[in-house]
Amino acid sequence: MAEGTLRDQELIGEKSDVTHQELIHHGQLSEEELEIEMRLRRKIDWRIMPLVILVYLMNYIDRNNYAAAKLQGLVDDLHLVGDQYQVGLSILFVGYILMQVPSNLLLNYAGRPSWYLGFFTMAWGLVSACTSQVKSYSGIVACRFILGIVEAPFFAGVLFYLSKWYTKEELAKRMAIFYSGSLISGAFGNLIAAGILNGLDGNIGMDAWQWLYIIEGVITVFIGLLVALILPDFPNTWRAFSPEMKRVANRRLAIDAAEADVDETGGMSQIHGMKLAFMDPKTYMLAVAYMGITGAAGFQNFFPTLTKTLGYNEIISLLLVAPPYVFMVFYSYAHCYTSDYIGNRFWFLAYPVFFSIAGFIIFMTTNSFGPRYFSFFLMNFVFAQNGTIYAWISNAIPRPPAKRAAAFAFINSIGNSASIWTPFTYFPSSAPHYRPALGICIGLEVLALAMFLGMRVYLQMQNKQLARMENENAMLTQKDMRMLQKTAEFEGINIAAARVMQKGYRFMT
Repeated sequence: MAEGTLRDQELIGEKSDVTHQELIHHGQLSEEELEIEMRLRRKIDWRIMPLVILVYLMNYIDRNNYAAAKLQGLVDDLHLVGDQYQVGLSILFVGYILMQVPSNLLLNYAGRPSWYLGFFTMAWGLVSACTSQVKSYSGIVACRFILGIVEAPFFAGVLFYLSKWYTKEELAKRMAIFYSGSLISGAFGNLIAAGILNGLDGNIGMDAWQWLYIIEGVITVFIGLLVALILPDFPNTWRAFSPEMKRVANRRLAIDAAEADVDETGGMSQIHGMKLAFMDPKTYMLAVAYMGITGAAGFQNFFPTLTKTLGYNEIISLLLVAPPYVFMVFYSYAHCYTSDYIGNRFWFLAYPVFFSIAGFIIFMTTNSFGPRYFSFFLMNFVFAQNGTIYAWISNAIPRPPAKRAAAFAFINSIGNSASIWTPFTYFPSSAPHYRPALGICIGLEVLALAMFLGMRVYLQMQNKQLARMENENAMLTQKDMRMLQKTAEFEGINIAAARVMQKGYRFMT
C-alpha cells in the first residue's frame, strides 16, 4: 500500500478534532438547513417542473403526431406502400440513439442546460414544422431521421438535469410528474389532431396532417425560447438562490449520495465517466430493463390504429385514445409517490408487468367493444413503470455526474433501440388483434421483469458490501481515500467527518 494511503489510514484512526455530535451533523441537515431546504425545494419545483413537463409534452406530441397523421391522409398523400410507413416511424430512433451518449456528455461538460436544451427544443420544433411540406417517402424519412437527432439531447439530458437538483427520495415523484408530460401528450395530442381534422382540413390547400405539423412545431419553437431564457442551470449558478440556499442545495445532494456531486478536475473527466458507466453491471441491467419497457410500450405508436379496430371513424378513434392516458396521468403519480414513500423500486416495477400483460392478452383474444377498450387501460400500466425506473437509475448510479450522464444516455439509447424494430411487428394483415406484435410486448415485459429481479439481487449484494465498509477496522483503498478527500474538501470538514457521512448510505432496492 502506498505511503500516502497508510498515512491517511492513520489520520482516520486518530481522534477527530470535532465532537461526535458535530460528525453526525455533517451526515444530515440541521434544523435551520431543513427550513431552508423546504423553501428551496418549493422554488425548484415551481420554476423547473412546469417547464420540463411542458417541453416533454411537446416532445411526445411532435414525435407521435406521425401516428395521428396516418389517420389524416399522410400515407395516401405521400404514396407510402408496404412497410414504408414503419420505416418512417423507426428511422427517428436511429438518429435518436446515435446522439444520446455524446449529447449527454456534452451537456455535462458545457454546464448550461438552459441554452443547450432550449436550442434543441427550438430545433426539433422547426424540423417538425418543416415536415408539413414533404412530398415523398424519401422526404418523410429524412425529416424523421433529423428529428431524432435534434430530439436526442432532451430526454436523457433532463433525467440527468433533474438528478442534479433532487435527492433519491424526491426523484420518483418528480419523474412521475415529468413523465406525465408524455401521457398528457398521448391524450391531448390526439384531441388536437381530431380538432384539426374536423376544422382545418383543406384550409389554404393543406391537408389536416400538414396543419398538425405546422401548429405543433411553431408552439414547440416558442417553448424552446422560454426554456433558454427561464430554465435555471444548476444550484451553484441560479441567481434566485441566496448563498445559503446554494450551500444547502449542494449539501443535501452530497449527503444523499454520501459524497460530493462533482466530477474530477481535468479535461478527461467526461471520458472517464463514460468508462465508469460502461464498467458498471447496473448500467447494462437497467438498459435491458428499459428496452423491455420501451418495446412493450411500442403500441402507443399505433394507438389510433388500435382504437380504429373498434369500428368507429377517424375522429372518434382519435378521441378514444385520450381516456386511458388521462387515467394513467393520475395513477402513475400515485404509484411513484407511494414508491418514494415506502422506499422501494423493485415491487413498483414488477406488479405493473402483470396488469399490462393482462391487457395485451384481452385485446388479442376478444372482439366486443367493452373488453377491448378496457384492455387499453391495462396496457397503459407499462407507463407506470417509467417514472420508477428513471428514479432507480439515479439511485443506482448516483455519482459522479459524468458517469451518471453517460449511464443515462446509454440506458436511454438501448431502451429506445426497441423502437427501431418493434414497428415492423404490427403487420396490417394481423389486424384487428395484432397478435404477433402484442405477443412480443408480453415477452419484452417478462424480460424487463427478469432484469428488475437481477437488479434487486445485485443491489442487495452491494448494500452488504457497504455495511462491511462501515467496519472501522477495515482498511480503505486509495480510491476510497480519494472519494473521502473530495467530500471533505466540498463540505469543509476533515476526513474523519467525511467517513461518518458514508455510514448508513444504502442503494434503494
